Amino acid sequence: MNINYNKHYLNFLYIFLLGILTSFSLPPYNYWFLNFFTLSIIFIIFYKNLNLSFKTIIFFGYSFGFGYFFSSLYWIPFSLSYDENFKFLIPLAIIIIPAFLSIFYALAFGMAKLFINSNSIISNILIFSLSLSFFEFLRGHILSGFPWNLFAYSLSNNINLIQINSVIGVYAFNLVIITIFLSPSVLYLSRNKTNLFGFSVILIVFIFLHVFGLLKIRNFNSLDNKILSADIKLLSTNIPIDRFYSNLDDEVVLKKLINLSNAELDKSTIFIWPEGVIPNINLKDFKDEYNYLIEKSFSDNHIIILGINDENENYKEKNYFNSLSIINNKSDILYKYYKNKLVPFGEFIPFENFLSKFGFKSLTNNYQSYTAGKKRELFSFEKDNKIKILPLICYEIIYSGNISRSTEYTFIINISEDGWFGNSIGPYQHYAHTIFRSIEYGKYTLRSANNGISAIINPIGIAVDKININTEGTLSLNQIKDVDKTLFSKFGNKIYFLIILLYIFLIFSFKKSKNE
Repeated sequence: MNINYNKHYLNFLYIFLLGILTSFSLPPYNYWFLNFFTLSIIFIIFYKNLNLSFKTIIFFGYSFGFGYFFSSLYWIPFSLSYDENFKFLIPLAIIIIPAFLSIFYALAFGMAKLFINSNSIISNILIFSLSLSFFEFLRGHILSGFPWNLFAYSLSNNINLIQINSVIGVYAFNLVIITIFLSPSVLYLSRNKTNLFGFSVILIVFIFLHVFGLLKIRNFNSLDNKILSADIKLLSTNIPIDRFYSNLDDEVVLKKLINLSNAELDKSTIFIWPEGVIPNINLKDFKDEYNYLIEKSFSDNHIIILGINDENENYKEKNYFNSLSIINNKSDILYKYYKNKLVPFGEFIPFENFLSKFGFKSLTNNYQSYTAGKKRELFSFEKDNKIKILPLICYEIIYSGNISRSTEYTFIINISEDGWFGNSIGPYQHYAHTIFRSIEYGKYTLRSANNGISAIINPIGIAVDKININTEGTLSLNQIKDVDKTLFSKFGNKIYFLIILLYIFLIFSFKKSKNE
């Protein structure tokens, strides 16, 4: 059946505009209350037009997704503006990225249409929420996964409401919060006894989230502080991103990092430097080239965590890695971690043998693709394991439920290079993920970013200290609060599937109640 565009194009336009408006609920704007309006109207349009063809409903979802992602992810192609060879791709990338991601919302609308077959508004809201959140989950896992800008992240500034993530995680929270955002549509569509009861239940859940968060924050604040055996000092730098394409002297950059570190020789300190700030040398050659600077500026009391390229040869093939490495004051390598989750087209080319024939090359590392690391191991700075870290490089922080099987670490270390996205909304959205990971895992996250937001975030998602984008400075930490392991850190996204089962039970319960 062909879609009657003359009849429905206004609906497509309205939904597209609602998608754009919904994007302003996300960081850095965080107008989260907009979602009560936009998502409720989306559902009302969807519900009132269920008699339309399956293709039309799918296009409703696609129109909403395109508006939402077009407005909230326009900044991604900024990374193409630093190299003349890639600038021609910018208009194409602005369209292709939202065009692809919108498919997930199109499928979500389509699946919801398949299962909505009763007049119980509450059960239909639950079905719609479940379908939308499930395809959000798939979006975060299919291919390399891109779980960016879930509706849940609109609440990144509402610390009380998001504490429940320590129990259920962001995907389950996303499902619950979509349902809450859709609830006002009940008051418009049907106010019978069953639907008003369902609306009341959703309102109670909303209040519960707030109260739970207040109690959890109060409990955290009541905990005693524990003094660390070494100070932790993380750097926020503002080194131009065009260093990847210029002849900027690495020694100049290194001296800037050393000066900013301002090491006190007799004080035990762990320094954290951002990702890839010294791009033109690899870990293998670093000691030979620059140990004289490191040894002169740091003492036996110091350890440096830095993002730097590494390489090795395997069966005569040279592999390149984006690494988080730890060195001492003699530039001896104590530990190195190779980034597991690489950025498509930024750090590697998917289907490289094929796409390279058309001139596609990665943006960083002199256009050579990195190789992904295979494991993520913890590192302890002391024999008694008082300071143990989990390393994450750049956008590895966005993968909820997939950062570590172990919970036996003190800090999440996240080094990043956000300069690729300029003075846009991108770095703010990236930072929001860090807040959620801290809450989910009940850990302090130490985020050192070049041209991005650097912060020390505590286990309830509050920044103990923070430096905004394009700003130089240092942040220090010498004491923390110990918290119990979170439920989510133990079970991960298994909890999301338990919540799905609960939703299915509620859907049938409300349908049965309506029939009776």
